[in-house]
Amino acid sequence: MEGGDAASPPVAEEKGGEEEDDFGYRLFPDRNKKPESFLVRSLFTFHNRCQLMLRMTLDTNPYAQLLLEAMKQSGCTVFNDRHFSCENCDGCVSGGFDSATSQIVLCQNNIRHQSHMNRVVAHELIHAFDHCRAHVDWFKNVKHLACSEIRAANLSGDCTLMNEIARFKFGLKGHHQTCVRDRAIRSILAVRKVSKETAQKAVDEVFDACFNDLEPFGRIPHTKTDAKRAYKDFQNRDRYNANL
Repeated sequence: MEGGDAASPPVAEEKGGEEEDDFGYRLFPDRNKKPESFLVRSLFTFHNRCQLMLRMTLDTNPYAQLLLEAMKQSGCTVFNDRHFSCENCDGCVSGGFDSATSQIVLCQNNIRHQSHMNRVVAHELIHAFDHCRAHVDWFKNVKHLACSEIRAANLSGDCTLMNEIARFKFGLKGHHQTCVRDRAIRSILAVRKVSKETAQKAVDEVFDACFNDLEPFGRIPHTKTDAKRAYKDFQNRDRYNANL
């Protein structure tokens, strides 16, 4: 999840003897509503703005472009009209990945700037990439969720120096790892009815392996320039493999 962020809300199921977990769907009320017609949606400024910013991200942002190409190579081509949905959400989130429908939800009422849209799309595409390439148990295995949240925070630009300064968090040595850990824990707590201790334990247990899993970037893209280099390297790697 991306805070004002991005959650991963799959389908709710009952847990015997425990409070029912809605897996974060309460944050995305439009998920359970009948879809409005294109004409009705087009009348709302939020929806139009969201669609325009999404198109700009998909066309120009190197984080998104690399992830889209990696998804396609993994057999999971992403289509704008099928796999992205601009919706109204709870005020504390900006987007989410709904594994039940393989859709990325973009919170049109909370995403107001292009740079924010870029980050949310990249964050959620990492969840989608993980969903495509691995058997992620989003429902029952909190360590699987923790791993994908660590990767999303690490690779999407969530924890860049500029974003952290904007949050009034100033980095010392190891601050990037601290940011990734904190944001992964926050995301788990937003979409799962677990204790903070349980979320921290899940993140701690998988942190090293998942923090060092840099696919498909091959590096931590701390800046857009890093992401452009990673995208170029990915394309070259693809051409090399095609010639083998």
